[in-house]
Amino acid sequence: MLSARIPILLTACGLILGPARAQDTLPAEQIHVGDATVEVTFAPGKVDLPMPSIRTWITNAADAVAEYFGKFPVPHARILLRPAEGRSGVFNGTTWGNMRSSGPFTRISLGQLTDQQDLDTDWMMTHEMVHMAFPNVTGDDREHHWIEEGMATYIEPIARAQIGQLKVDKVWGDMARYMPQGLPRDGDQGLDHTHTWGRTYWGGALFWLLADVQIRERTNNRKGLQDAMRGILEAGGSIEQDWPIERILETGDKATGSTVLMDLYNQMKATAVETDLGDLWRRLGVELNGGVVKYNDRAPLAKVRKAITVPWKDSGRKKVATAAARHPRG
Repeated sequence: MLSARIPILLTACGLILGPARAQDTLPAEQIHVGDATVEVTFAPGKVDLPMPSIRTWITNAADAVAEYFGKFPVPHARILLRPAEGRSGVFNGTTWGNMRSSGPFTRISLGQLTDQQDLDTDWMMTHEMVHMAFPNVTGDDREHHWIEEGMATYIEPIARAQIGQLKVDKVWGDMARYMPQGLPRDGDQGLDHTHTWGRTYWGGALFWLLADVQIRERTNNRKGLQDAMRGILEAGGSIEQDWPIERILETGDKATGSTVLMDLYNQMKATAVETDLGDLWRRLGVELNGGVVKYNDRAPLAKVRKAITVPWKDSGRKKVATAAARHPRG
């Protein structure tokens, strides 16, 4: 499902209507999202899916990101799809910024045997495009990697849900199921200094979830993390820019009229902060029972939970008119 608010135009170079079984290299594609262009090229290889399905998959991901951030994050982006013979699914996604004048670059693998259901359930293409909406953090690349990966891990399913690509039950079910992987373990020294996979991706996602909830609590649900992220992008903070982490968080806080992001960072950057996830889910009214999500709409933060996945156009907020790596982001 595409957002009606974001105009999308597709142009193909040498359009293939049947299965894309390349002898050498598949033809390039250009996807236009508003004023932005996503240039898609293919490495040599075979892909059984028809080209229209591949274009729609990429377009849907771009549309989800444009919906969440108010526009596609950069004027021009490049994606290299690498067919993987004999395999299925989407894997090995990595995005780089600061690629001189050519714009951000994403490299991602697509299995030859990938089917339509694989594309419909894929999260990786959206995850990689979300990275484009966040500045490169200056300083030690490893130290702040969690804030970039956690941001993409948290926002990707919400962005997809906001345009109807993902069920809201899936968003909350996966958070309840996987967020415990982000909790600190013995020897943890805070997010800036603990570089395990769980703390980088799900610990980072937990930071952004807590920030979203706290912003909404402090603003009586008038604003949330989406306002902060749009504010960062409006100020020019895309992957094409290098910003210190303090500038990123202060810019986001300014957009929400709070100090939540800086406060939370100061608490969690060098300390193993324990989060009672059971209590958080209880307050949000989320219960995962036997793999099935149930909601308690009488919970103290039930309205916050609902607001997080509501599309911007339905939230009562006005549209923000937005202006336009040193290490790779996966």
